[in-house]
Amino acid sequence: MRFIRKGVVGVTLAIAAGSAAAQSSVTLYGVADAFIQWFNNGGTQSWSMRSGGNTGSMFGLKGTEDLGGGLKALFTVENGYNLNNGTFLADSSAMFYRQAWVGLTHEKYGTLSLGRQYQPTFWALYPADPFRANEVLSPIAAMATSFDRNTMATATAGGRSSNAIVYKSPQVSGFQLWSMYALAATVTQPYPQSVGNLLDIAGTYSGYGLYVGMAYQFQHPGSKSIPGLPTAVNTVSVQHFTGALAYRIGIVNLQFTYAYHKPQDAAAGSVAARLNAANPFSVAQVGATIQATPADAIEISGFQRLVRGVHDNTWGIQVGEDHALSKRTSLYARAGYMKNNGLATTSWPGLSAVGPGEKQILVGAGVSHRF
Repeated sequence: MRFIRKGVVGVTLAIAAGSAAAQSSVTLYGVADAFIQWFNNGGTQSWSMRSGGNTGSMFGLKGTEDLGGGLKALFTVENGYNLNNGTFLADSSAMFYRQAWVGLTHEKYGTLSLGRQYQPTFWALYPADPFRANEVLSPIAAMATSFDRNTMATATAGGRSSNAIVYKSPQVSGFQLWSMYALAATVTQPYPQSVGNLLDIAGTYSGYGLYVGMAYQFQHPGSKSIPGLPTAVNTVSVQHFTGALAYRIGIVNLQFTYAYHKPQDAAAGSVAARLNAANPFSVAQVGATIQATPADAIEISGFQRLVRGVHDNTWGIQVGEDHALSKRTSLYARAGYMKNNGLATTSWPGLSAVGPGEKQILVGAGVSHRF
């Protein structure tokens, strides 16, 4: 799931489009990010090199064409990759896993776009997460997208949707509205699964040091073919309710997020019902980002994932520090602790808990460069 920072420094090619009224540009941009990780997984220790601990490693192209009268055409295609070994991120069959869309925008009426895109819920949540919903080391990404036996049939949306139609309003007096409808999609990695149609609506407000975001999703059912199970698990329809709040006091930005995932009852006799795998759960996080110096930012997060109706919960803490060497290059460090209780098996994205109820400790340090 990452959640990227706005404002990417790139190399822009300005191309005359044949008349003074029609101007177009294409920008190449990207991030190269790698870190060294030490991981204690229920007492089993390991060292590894991973990619994207601060900002997901990526490269992309984005472009605009001025059509006149305040109307512009625009597009973005964005690849995710693992810098440590050169492979695609998450799905080796998807060239542009992160984003791939085209649209029209008007300064008065907003933006309409089609393709694989970030969900409105993502944009509502992003400013209130100290770790910017990074899909490798953000605790909230781990809590929201992890699943275990008790929630494997409770579908989660994951931050991006394919086959999506998105409308984004202009910002008016600090208010902005987002809406999305995504058609059903099927993927084969990390395991075969299908997701049903998705409705996502969000609203945000930003002003006077305050940020507020609220979002609602309705996810239609699908299925998952999970390794180790003899048959596919049917996922049920789920409503996702998300709230985000941030308030800046001087150098400190206080941040809070909460999400509740409410599934419909699994059909009697279905795999989900027999496994009791469609339980509701919530994810809460309270934290802060402290701009200690112009070059140093400190991130703090306390978080909890709580599955209703069963003994299944995870809580933890994480701290981080970013040190800017320049506008494009930074060093960073992360240290986190998670304690699974009962049947919980939550871990950071890309990692697996050694077993239910185990504690985990992660420490990492790396470098991130934007181009």
